Amino acid sequence: MASLSTLTRALSHRNAKIFFGASLTAWTGLWMHRIAISWLAWELTGSAFWVGVVAFCDLAPAVIVSPLAGAVADRADRLRMTMFSQAAIGVNAALIAALVATGNMTIGVLLVFEVVGGVLSSFAQPARQSLMPGLVPTADLPAAVALNSLTFNVARFIGPALAGPIIAVAGVWPAVACNALAYLFATATTPMLVVEASARRGHAATASLFAEMIDGLRYVARHPGLGPILGFAAVSALLLRGVQEILPPYVERVFGRGAESLAVLTAAFGVGALVAGLAVAARGKLAGTTRLAVLAVGALALSTAGFVATDWFVVGVACAMLMGAAGSVHGISAQTLAQSASDPAMRGRVLSLWGLITRACPAMGALLLGAGGEMFGLRWPTLVAVVLSLLVVAWGMARLDRIAAVLEGPPPDHANR
Repeated sequence: MASLSTLTRALSHRNAKIFFGASLTAWTGLWMHRIAISWLAWELTGSAFWVGVVAFCDLAPAVIVSPLAGAVADRADRLRMTMFSQAAIGVNAALIAALVATGNMTIGVLLVFEVVGGVLSSFAQPARQSLMPGLVPTADLPAAVALNSLTFNVARFIGPALAGPIIAVAGVWPAVACNALAYLFATATTPMLVVEASARRGHAATASLFAEMIDGLRYVARHPGLGPILGFAAVSALLLRGVQEILPPYVERVFGRGAESLAVLTAAFGVGALVAGLAVAARGKLAGTTRLAVLAVGALALSTAGFVATDWFVVGVACAMLMGAAGSVHGISAQTLAQSASDPAMRGRVLSLWGLITRACPAMGALLLGAGGEMFGLRWPTLVAVVLSLLVVAWGMARLDRIAAVLEGPPPDHANR
């Protein structure tokens, strides 16, 4: 393990301080929003299925929008795209807060706003993440990628810790309003970034937007390393990440608790993710990252099984921390591999697919778990997903050496790109 000096060196750059400061603010607001909206959906319907539908509407637009957004991010000004998409997310959150505060929110209206928010986030993600190579020197890029994931997980701790008491005392709308303010702050700081023109735009338009989108999909599918590792991440996210998207039913039905405990569990995910993320980020090397990405999913599966197998809240919190830790190790490892192995001209499209995986697959998993929970209870559908995910881990281990040789070795020749 290298020292954490690699992280502090990456954070020493002016651009990185602005970028990650804005990210921490925006993602803290995002986690406050997610807690508030999931609890609002539970209050409006009392149905695990509808909570899953709300999560699905927020995250699933990535299936259609992310590949297109990635193609746009590779030919547009990424800084402007980031700024405008973040501003729109803030306005969308402000409208939700206003409707909830005035008592005019219904489950149908909430679904519409969550779809809009999901579309906007699908455009913001590849644009913002593609800026990273232009924010720090090349030597500090792996640490910057790790810092990006760590920032998200710090926010996952802070956001719920703030949202739980706010919801308990003042209701849902102030927590959603905080998200609006957070994204407007991030928008205001974006023009302060000084990014070279080569990093702001991937390439000039060479074909139609649709054709470039297809080129990106074909590039990943044919890549001997990116295709397998992103496919592995997608299936594991579908099977395991849905639990974290529909926590309110687990909190009330499994543990018999309320909004404060929802915040405690979500914060536990963040604490585990932060600690494990720091450990992974401090490795300071690419070798062994593929193995970490695969084995972490096995750890996530086992900790998820422990989470749903108990009705002791303390044990549930401990398992939530382990789930957060395993998810963080997998996420940092897979994203680092995707960043380092991607052709710079394709980076926006590759990262848009990563965004699709991290948004759409948990959304579909949440929908399936919610539907299964209404019919069979929450435990058995979750345990079935755990067993299936362990089979996926076995598949990944069987192909580990071949995938790692491509992703961790010398850059492939142009034919493979």
